[in-house]
Amino acid sequence: MSSIVLEDKDRQVQNHAAIVLASGLSQRLGQPKQLLVKNGEPLIVHMARLALNTNPQVVIVIIPDNHRSIANAVVELAVQYPTVRTVVNPKPETGMADSLRLGIEAIAGIDTALIERVLIMGVDQILLDESHLTALLAGEQSVVASRYYSWHSWQDLENYQNLDEVVSNKGATTSKPRSDIIGLPLVINYKLLRQWKAALMGDKGLRHLIRGLPADQIDTVINDSLTYDIDTPEQLTYAKQQGWLDKKF
Repeated sequence: MSSIVLEDKDRQVQNHAAIVLASGLSQRLGQPKQLLVKNGEPLIVHMARLALNTNPQVVIVIIPDNHRSIANAVVELAVQYPTVRTVVNPKPETGMADSLRLGIEAIAGIDTALIERVLIMGVDQILLDESHLTALLAGEQSVVASRYYSWHSWQDLENYQNLDEVVSNKGATTSKPRSDIIGLPLVINYKLLRQWKAALMGDKGLRHLIRGLPADQIDTVINDSLTYDIDTPEQLTYAKQQGWLDKKF
């Protein structure tokens, strides 16, 4: 059973929508990361539940075309929670920006004046929790983004045993991490996101647009655990060893 428990559905709906970007093809991993299992359920469902727990107007989940198992996982959740809507990306190989544009279009199709902000999430930051999303939503700037380490030795198995020590400042290696990534998950003003829609192409996502904003329009929430995402088989093995993902799947 999932450790994420959805709270009372009758609590007040907030002024945001959520987009879960989950249409990647996981080519380096060699298997769909959306279907990795955390707490007994597919990772894509786990992330959608996190989004649901922020009580948004709608949760748009972008999935790749021709992946029935991924689609079925989201459909089952949508049957239980009609707030969840699935959008299929027919060209997932073109990059995250196209998925985001599809999400923006889906929100626009809902035609509700209540949506003022959009929470945008990925699917593979396996230590993301609801408290971090709550902190992002508590911000008031045009963009409230996550800040976390750039850890280049994540791909170096020889340093895996030192990773936790360095992140907690208890040890050191020859490759030092820096809290210099500003990215997902993030909360953005909906009007601003719509203005930027035309500039989203291929791998050109929000990051370069956010960098162009005045400093007083951006805030960040530091969360070092967001460094741990899953892109390679080695990272997956390490995550299972740490108990962050279920080992039997």
